[in-house]
Amino acid sequence: MADDNKHGANQLSAEPRDVFGKGAARKIRAAGKIPAVIYGHGSDPQHVTLPGHEVALILRKANQVLDLDISGKSQLALVKDVQKDPVRQIIEHLDLIVVRKGEKVTVDVPVHVEGEAAAGTTAAQDANTISLEAEATHIPERIIVSIEGLEAGTQILAKDLSLPEGSILISDPDTLVINVTAQAEQDLGETETAEESAAEGEAAEGGAEAEAPADADAAE
Repeated sequence: MADDNKHGANQLSAEPRDVFGKGAARKIRAAGKIPAVIYGHGSDPQHVTLPGHEVALILRKANQVLDLDISGKSQLALVKDVQKDPVRQIIEHLDLIVVRKGEKVTVDVPVHVEGEAAAGTTAAQDANTISLEAEATHIPERIIVSIEGLEAGTQILAKDLSLPEGSILISDPDTLVINVTAQAEQDLGETETAEESAAEGEAAEGGAEAEAPADADAAE
């Protein structure tokens, strides 16, 4: 069960930079831009500056590939790491790796659950991501798993997932993704006990009210 929506590269203009350090990075961010470094394929790291707003929109989805225009030359790069301010959640820096069309890369793809399991069951998602090998420009945005109508005792493992064409499972095939169980009998028992206690309480209150007039008569 896979999402057929695949994304290619996002075109951006990147400015080479040769000034480094925290002070330089602060100035870049103050100008609404993001510092980044590109590495891989045995090449020297390239330090660039990217447009902040466009990058923030692109990074709403995982495993994005950027088609960077660096001084008139095109460079494909996969977003490998995003560093954010822990409080303000502002993007502070990106690590990118060089990729080429047709090249295979290993990525962690989010697992998205749809539907509802059978009545009286609980579906637990044990794995939020699955590791895949996919073409750099055809990385699936997510893997969709339907749990519609699944009965208690059903388990969906990584090897049961339907992967997009060209993708290969890297995670352990026996990784538990979804586990459907019956609602806990203990929870049901606690509910019944609570209902019984409430009923007994109401009965006790009713008995007290019935006895009150008798006590009053006796006092007279």
